[in-house]
Amino acid sequence: MRIGYTLMTEQAGPRDLVRHAALAEQAGFDFEVMSDHYSPWLDEQGHAPYAWSVLGAVTQATRRVELMTYVTCPTMRYHPAVVAQKAATVQLLSDNRFTLGLGAGENLNEHVVGQGWPPVNVRHELLREAVEIISMLFDGGYVNYSGDHFRVDSAKLWDLPDQRVPIAVAVSGSQSVRTFAPLADAMVSTEPNPELGKEWDVFQSRGSRKIGQLPICWDPDRDRAVARAHDQFRWFAGGWKVNAELPGPAGFAGATQFVRPEDVAGQIPCGPDVEPIVEAVAEFREAGFTDLALVQIGGDHQQEFLDFAKGELLPALR
Repeated sequence: MRIGYTLMTEQAGPRDLVRHAALAEQAGFDFEVMSDHYSPWLDEQGHAPYAWSVLGAVTQATRRVELMTYVTCPTMRYHPAVVAQKAATVQLLSDNRFTLGLGAGENLNEHVVGQGWPPVNVRHELLREAVEIISMLFDGGYVNYSGDHFRVDSAKLWDLPDQRVPIAVAVSGSQSVRTFAPLADAMVSTEPNPELGKEWDVFQSRGSRKIGQLPICWDPDRDRAVARAHDQFRWFAGGWKVNAELPGPAGFAGATQFVRPEDVAGQIPCGPDVEPIVEAVAEFREAGFTDLALVQIGGDHQQEFLDFAKGELLPALR
């Protein structure tokens, strides 16, 4: 399993994210993923810079690590034709190190354009058309498209990389697996569910990557780690079916007001020890994931975590 690092835009500003990207590469991580939000889940996180500007800077601050959006919604804030243009540009800037991670989105980020928030089946229809449009543009030439949700009129990517941008799509169940496995190059999921990967392989036989994500809260003091995880990541307890529907930080605060620190610590490895992290990573490995991006909770606690990762965690995982 390849181990990655998450550039969490909800908990750090753009300059710090670029610095963290360079430090994570130096620490020995294999790849880096970046969230793409308009808003943090909670006020306590306090950040939400524009991911694509930060990605452009990260391509120049790193040389080796693969890069990825985890994940971009290409249906409301962004038209899919524009997402294709951005992805092709990042691929060129990074010398073919970029993977475009896509998902059906969250109300938290997409409601800002004032178009409402459609039900999940419509969101999947939107995402399917978006993936089709992006793939057609990656093929080169002029693209015209007329779907139930999107139209494209004579669009062309004038700067295409010599290596096509791989597309990864986030899935959460059989419906999304059946829809997107034939269209994508890799699977994204935040839960170590082995059935997702098995079903994905049925509908996509190319032996593709399966990319997961695991939040942790490393700190020399476990009590301090638990408190920080509760303060900034208690939203995680709701699960994506709930989280995708909430409209803003106030909604997440209200929905998680009764989540206790011990509830968060039961889901997220907290503290100074390697073993709980290794055990949590093993769940993804045993579920068939080929790649796993770690999230260190706390924007001001990245340097010490990266030192720990370089000296202890990455050697233990490998």
